[in-house]
Amino acid sequence: MDSCNKLEQILTSRDWLLADGATGTNLFDMGLTSGEAPELWNELYPRRIARMYTLALEAGSDIFLTNSFGSNAARLRLHGSQHRARELSRLSAAIARDVADRYPRPIVVAGSVGPTGEIMSPLGSLTHELAVEIFHEQAEGLKEGGADVLWLETMSSIEELQAASDAFKLASMPWCGTMSFDTAGRTMMGVTAQSAMETVGQMPNMPVAFGANCGVGASDLMRTVLNFTSQGNAVPIIAKGNAGIPEYFDGHIRYSGTPELMADYAVLARDAGAKIIGGCCGTTPEHLARMRAALEERPRGERPTLEQIRNVLGEFSSVSDDHGKSREGPNRRNRRSKFNK
Repeated sequence: MDSCNKLEQILTSRDWLLADGATGTNLFDMGLTSGEAPELWNELYPRRIARMYTLALEAGSDIFLTNSFGSNAARLRLHGSQHRARELSRLSAAIARDVADRYPRPIVVAGSVGPTGEIMSPLGSLTHELAVEIFHEQAEGLKEGGADVLWLETMSSIEELQAASDAFKLASMPWCGTMSFDTAGRTMMGVTAQSAMETVGQMPNMPVAFGANCGVGASDLMRTVLNFTSQGNAVPIIAKGNAGIPEYFDGHIRYSGTPELMADYAVLARDAGAKIIGGCCGTTPEHLARMRAALEERPRGERPTLEQIRNVLGEFSSVSDDHGKSREGPNRRNRRSKFNK
């Protein structure tokens, strides 16, 4: 199977695909400490990274993301490693490629690309040209390491999304994208699900799939998925929600979502129209295994309502989202750290 077209080919033959869970959460369980760059572990502890990938596949993931969320020059500058962006990206994908190729079933290696952490002009100093350069460097490294597709995630800016799309075209790589809608149905930069999908539909270099990740919790992400799928999708929809809400316990951040809750979320996401379903912050291999079992065993149901989502997954974090169709829940805003991902 041609790796450049692998994800598109699999999507045409499957009703749903299971993505992976949280990179940061699982690396913390392996010993990563706060303030440490996860991407440096690709060189320091390659066996741990391979083990993380393997656990996701053993739990049933069809797609897993590389340990390269912050492997761009802008983010690595915080650790004095900006000159290693391409190298660390390549290492993350090479480890993933080696793991994936051991499995007889089709596995998609998705090269994770996170935001630069900078503000795009005119509000900030990051120009479109420099953003393209930064993303292109990372994309080339992931391509060299053997990634099948690039996976842009946790984005909040349309301008940065467009710069990444241009960079991926330069690298001649297919891509998927997700944004984080965590402030009453908007991203941190004020982007709505509707405006994001409108932008994606007009891009010269459209993604293979597009959707939402992270945010506040599974309920909020499901509300965004309903907004996406109500518009008539230009591309397949991705749902990659957090495993509940972050809670500080015994000196550590843990997430409230049980494997049972995430299994319910996975089925609701499928029934809402999402084609690629996974987890974000707090999602462990145990969660993924229950999600896989639920997707395989439970029959497809009707498109869920907001009331059903609230009853199954819990209250929404805001009284309404961008579309104003919900009146549930208190206002609860929690912006997650990259290292909790």
